[in-house]
Amino acid sequence: MASALKNLSSYDENSIPDATDLHFGIVVSDWNSEITHALYEACFDTLVKHGAKAENITTEQVPGAFELPAGAKIIAQAEKMDAVICLGCVIKGETNHNEYINNAVAIALANLSIASSKPFIFGVLTPNDEQQAKDRSGGKHGNKGVEAATTAIRMAAMKKKYGNSKSKIGF
Repeated sequence: MASALKNLSSYDENSIPDATDLHFGIVVSDWNSEITHALYEACFDTLVKHGAKAENITTEQVPGAFELPAGAKIIAQAEKMDAVICLGCVIKGETNHNEYINNAVAIALANLSIASSKPFIFGVLTPNDEQQAKDRSGGKHGNKGVEAATTAIRMAAMKKKYGNSKSKIGF
């Protein structure tokens, strides 16, 4: 596994566009709150580090990971957002529940991105156990919140660069 070898949140800070004029939404799952709140703090701090203004970041909490897409759609419709980041953690249990939730959330966020032409970022940890979750929420393998924030900045900047093109590809 690649994560066993390095901090997955390392990146070239100079490659991240300035986020000063961008607006972000962050939707955070309450389930596994010790993990998700650590993801949120890193995400928020990374957005601000790259120029986002705190007043241009809207945060909402939802009960669980399954509710992330609905929460993301609600705030994206209510506020001017350049990207919406969804943060959650679904730890594998004794059943396949995690697979259904993770798949549903990933597909829903991809569909929202395509339908709205707005980035909806999948910042959901999908670990096998609690230790892996801790390792990816500020532990030895970095923090997925940092990755989600830098992805949101890059995708929002790309959207601003190309705007609402009139040409369509395949639709």
